[in-house]
Amino acid sequence: MANRTVKDAKSVRGTNPQYLIEKIIRSRIYDSKYWKEECFALSAELVVDKAMELRYIGGVFGGNIKPTPFLCLTLKMLQIQPEKDIIVEFLKNEDFKYVRALGAFYMRLVGTSLDCYKYLEPLFNDSRKLRRQNREGQFELIHMDEFIDELLSEERVCDVILPRIQKRYVLEENNEIETKVSALDDDLEDGMETSGDEEEEEEVQPTRDTYSLTIDTHRSKRRDEGRRSPARRGRSAERENAKDRDRKHREKERDRGKSEKDRGHRIDRERSRSRERRHRSKSPVRVSHREKERDRDRDRDKKIKKK
Repeated sequence: MANRTVKDAKSVRGTNPQYLIEKIIRSRIYDSKYWKEECFALSAELVVDKAMELRYIGGVFGGNIKPTPFLCLTLKMLQIQPEKDIIVEFLKNEDFKYVRALGAFYMRLVGTSLDCYKYLEPLFNDSRKLRRQNREGQFELIHMDEFIDELLSEERVCDVILPRIQKRYVLEENNEIETKVSALDDDLEDGMETSGDEEEEEEVQPTRDTYSLTIDTHRSKRRDEGRRSPARRGRSAERENAKDRDRKHREKERDRGKSEKDRGHRIDRERSRSRERRHRSKSPVRVSHREKERDRDRDRDKKIKKK
């Protein structure tokens, strides 16, 4: 009897509210000590007192699947099904963050798509820290806005499969919900205005250093663009090829001129040698020597005739 849903409870998504939690986890909750001692005969008013005593959130932990008090109170709320106004007060509670987290988790389980976006999205502005117990029984720190984002985007939170809800853009197209406005838009606009004012002041009173810096940056950009652009690289390659061709042509001409000059030197040397040979052949020393030989021959002939 203690584990049954109240008689006048409404079905949630066509089923018993308690069935939103899986059967094996429900059986572990029913067998837990916290459920038997702390959740027995709780009413909607007394659930608030128990929620104020929470010190962490979480699902189940350990090898034997032990439920956390947060999950036990969630099942108790599904069982007694408090009114919507009470859940809204849970969400508006700013003094006890775990009361707000419990109300947000329950609203995500039983609320419609419009209710989830309407009541949970304002909690993105709450950045308080929450302690969460994981499956290994260890505690980790998260923030309230992270927990709300998991409720709206994840399929399983605190080891409970969340019911499906419509996407926000579908509701916006059907004009069922207003377009989401981020709280950071005002800060971004203020930042843009202040940056615009600063730029105007700089334009009104520019200095020589700013001019030099801008010129240097433009030059560096142009150099970078020239290095990066394929057309520029192609033109530079063509220039290098033309330079190589000119250099090779000049070297060939130089070698040709050297060869012609060497050939002229060789011709001049040969001519000079031939002139020297002719000059030597016509030298008076050799002529006189020949004449002497002729005279000797004549004298010899004359002597022979006399004899």
